[in-house]
Amino acid sequence: MRKTLIINVSVFALLVLAGCTTKYYTRSADKEAYKIIAEKTQMVTNMDTKFTIKTNPPPELSDCKINDKVDEALGPEADIEKGAYVITLDKALELAVKHSREYQAQKESLYLRALSLSLARHNMPPLFPRQRLKNQEVHAGVDNLTDTKKFNTGGSATFESLLWTGGKIVTDFSMNFSRFLKGDPQSLLSSTMGATLTQPLLRGAGYKIAVETLTQAERDFLYSVRDFTQYRKDFAIQIATTYYGILQSRDSMRNVYHAFLNQRTNTEREAAFVEEGFHAQSELDMLKSSELNNESGWVRSINSYKNSLDRFKITLGLPLSFKIILDDDELTKLQIIHPDITVDQAIKIAETSRLDLHTQQEQVEDAERKLKIAVNNMLPNLDFTGSVYVPDKPGNKTLPDFKNPQWDANVNLSVPLDKKADRNTLRSAQILLDQVRRNYELKLDNVRLGIIDDLRALDQAKRTYEINQVSVNVSERRVEQQNLLSELGRTTARDVVDAQDSLTSAKNALTGSIISHTLARLQFYSDMGILMINDNGKWEEITNADNKQN
Repeated sequence: MRKTLIINVSVFALLVLAGCTTKYYTRSADKEAYKIIAEKTQMVTNMDTKFTIKTNPPPELSDCKINDKVDEALGPEADIEKGAYVITLDKALELAVKHSREYQAQKESLYLRALSLSLARHNMPPLFPRQRLKNQEVHAGVDNLTDTKKFNTGGSATFESLLWTGGKIVTDFSMNFSRFLKGDPQSLLSSTMGATLTQPLLRGAGYKIAVETLTQAERDFLYSVRDFTQYRKDFAIQIATTYYGILQSRDSMRNVYHAFLNQRTNTEREAAFVEEGFHAQSELDMLKSSELNNESGWVRSINSYKNSLDRFKITLGLPLSFKIILDDDELTKLQIIHPDITVDQAIKIAETSRLDLHTQQEQVEDAERKLKIAVNNMLPNLDFTGSVYVPDKPGNKTLPDFKNPQWDANVNLSVPLDKKADRNTLRSAQILLDQVRRNYELKLDNVRLGIIDDLRALDQAKRTYEINQVSVNVSERRVEQQNLLSELGRTTARDVVDAQDSLTSAKNALTGSIISHTLARLQFYSDMGILMINDNGKWEEITNADNKQN
């Protein structure tokens, strides 16, 4: 019984220790990953300065207004939205940033890349002597490398350091102390110290070649941070697009509802004329058919609105059980704000501020660097090797004898006859450089074309809105006229139906055109690289590029 108890206690202790160790390593990984992300955040304008993958508490809507209105356009379920939380656009953006599963996955992906970079830094020996990279190629990577140490119970300790010349120094201290660890200090038999310098003189010479793997890892992660920063802009536009789309769906539902009511009134009026024998039954049937079509369209619009609202809850990370509606004021606040900027000015700003352009340009530099390394690899191996060895003292093998060091030096030349692999690597590097240069030129042309298309889309959306405004006014007068003529019995059912359908279409088009212009403007600012996103996901429209992005 006692043995069982001891075993159980031991198992419990191990489990507790394992739990504590897990928490320690988790905190350690977080600390290092967040530090790496913070380093790169300083190099990318508008990156999230409060980046974290920590899961937020459940959504809180207590700061939202409570809806106390009844919308008759919802028909039999008009009361369903009473008591619902009113979600503004700013609140929707905040909820999306905090609770969206898609957004969280993107953050975790960046975090995992930071962990990969931490391992790349760890695997690279430290540089000696330490100094900052003047051209910031790596930035807080090469110059802050941790020491590489190796120990084993056989009593050896190895320290490796890279030189800025591309060489490597390996120092070794070893002694037999396995029995010493067991409590027998007399078992120390010998100790040795030594250092070896290996310096490439042709192939592999230079620190850029020695740290190329880490250099590329650092730059790749910088590109990932830029990609995430751009994703934040795209995500904000995506949320805004969905938000306004739902408001447009609701507005369309109301327009169809009012068209249905108006058509029902016309049908009832026409029925009276038919009953008195003033109009033919065919006129009434046409109006009745139009009324039924409008009622069917109204029912479909209700379902479409509800479905889009439920899907939006999932996008925001809200439970489906939450009762929410979107703020109608967000639609009424929209204005046609047309950017006062020329095509040339917009293109110049985009060329300065676009994050993906900076990345594409620096990928050309990466390819150029790799080509230089491939050229270097075609050289023969000519290495200088120097070693210093300090033996143990005679009669006292526990300490090294520093007065009698031993050393040797030699130069090794190796000229491989089979260079096919290096030749292929060289040719591949040349082709890769040509490809990335073309890709950069193509990207630049596409950015310029995108700016031109954006301005055209803005001009078109502005003109379309102005046309739709006139169309609504004309359609409203036409409906009023047809209603008046209908009361006098001096119009046809076809004219009444056409007038009402035209008004419904004009109202829907007017709402769609002002939303289209707003979203086109946001996309235009984003394509110029000057749409700034704050930590809560809300955008700030900036009309200049004084703060150039890297």
